[in-house]
Amino acid sequence: QVQLVESGGGLVQAGGSLRLSCVASERTFTSYAMGWFRQAPGKEREFVAVINWNGDDTYYADSVKGRFTVSRDNAKNTMYLQMNSLKPEDTAVYYCASHWSGSIVLVHSGWAWGQGTQVTVSS
Repeated sequence: QVQLVESGGGLVQAGGSLRLSCVASERTFTSYAMGWFRQAPGKEREFVAVINWNGDDTYYADSVKGRFTVSRDNAKNTMYLQMNSLKPEDTAVYYCASHWSGSIVLVHSGWAWGQGTQVTVSS
């Protein structure tokens, strides 16, 4: 099973930016859809952004559209999440995940998860 390691989280002021990275352990990464999810305290895990296997199709939650950008570099087995204009409500643990389907999937089943990285946005 592919191993996923996130990095890039931290503390930032509202209006600031962060870039998250997710490195996968296997070359099969290149055939998987990849996604970013987040979970705030007391809330369910939610989709943030999803990208298909070759990067030509993406999905964004309404709450992050226009502020976040998901991308991937298959040569480096790496996915990114550029987060701009951050808001306090973006505070959460952000998880990288992979799905065996190479296409965009918006169900919670079938994903393999990383350990998560904390993002905290202060007001």
